[in-house]
Amino acid sequence: QVQLVESGGGLVQPGGSLRLSCAISGSIIRGYAMNWYRQVPGKQRELVAAISSGGSTNYADSVKGRFTISRDNAKNTMSLQMNSLKPEDTAVYYCHAWRDLKNDYWGQGTQVTVSS
Repeated sequence: QVQLVESGGGLVQPGGSLRLSCAISGSIIRGYAMNWYRQVPGKQRELVAAISSGGSTNYADSVKGRFTISRDNAKNTMSLQMNSLKPEDTAVYYCHAWRDLKNDYWGQGTQVTVSS
């Protein structure tokens, strides 16, 4: 059974940094596209950052230049480095792995709160 477990969330002041990690078990991530999503109450889940199996990256306009997604296939992990955090970055952040319709997995989410 494939499991994704996020860690690294918490409370940080505006302008601060956090690093989220996603550990994957039950499968190797090499062939998966890996993504970070976030969701606030009452809104749809939105794609924040994506990294393909080949290492290409894409970011939401709202986080470009501040967030960096990376993956370590040898360690079966993915990370999201978040710098210059803003209150509007407050959300539950989810790790997502996708290879095809039968191999589509989500983590349980980790709360990120940006507040003074």
